[in-house]
Amino acid sequence: FFPSLQVLLMGKSGSGKTSMRSIIFANYIARDTRRLGATIDVEHSHVRFLGNLVLNLWDCGGQDTFMENYFTSQRDNIFRNVEVLIYVFDVESRELEKDMHYYQSCLEAILQNSPDAKIFCLVHKMDLVQEDQRDLIFKEREEDLKRLSRPLECVCFRTSIWDETLYKAWSSIVYQLIPNVQQLEMNLRNFAQIIEADEVLLFERATFLVISHYQCKEQRDVHRFEKISNIIKQFKLSC
Repeated sequence: FFPSLQVLLMGKSGSGKTSMRSIIFANYIARDTRRLGATIDVEHSHVRFLGNLVLNLWDCGGQDTFMENYFTSQRDNIFRNVEVLIYVFDVESRELEKDMHYYQSCLEAILQNSPDAKIFCLVHKMDLVQEDQRDLIFKEREEDLKRLSRPLECVCFRTSIWDETLYKAWSSIVYQLIPNVQQLEMNLRNFAQIIEADEVLLFERATFLVISHYQCKEQRDVHRFEKISNIIKQFKLSC
């Protein structure tokens, strides 16, 4: 028997949910996601994680008719026993009010059916925003989302499939799902000290997300985890 965690991946149609799922869990590279079609209703996938943890990932199609169904006839089925809600916003969306309305409907259903669920918002496609505007736009969006989410709490990330931000966000999300994480970190620290390493990283084998790390020396490159993860993943794909 493997413990199973239900993860909902939601957001408007075209926001990039299936692309990010395919990159993280199906070893797609960014340019390959262009051939992915729209998700019809709910796509279920079971991902074995850290050996004996199963992520039960529900990728929920974002067309209006599906979204309305999720909050009415399918409400109990979809929002019960949810461990994590990941809501994806297209930063370039022209229908921000509608996006926020759907997000709030999601939160109401979560509050009713799974009040202890962890909530993450991904402000996605940030590569489409001018570089000098990114910090400001993300900060504004984050403030709006945190305010709208009350009394629930949400953690926001800015993401793009074209750089390391997607890995960083998903690594942070997955980290919060790991049972016995303190024990794992203690073992990693002991291991690093025994082999006298400057730094040790622990990757999840299937996705190459960074689960944990321990460093003895200060490292300069803040994106090094995601870069290493990408290099290993590309190498694995080329073998």
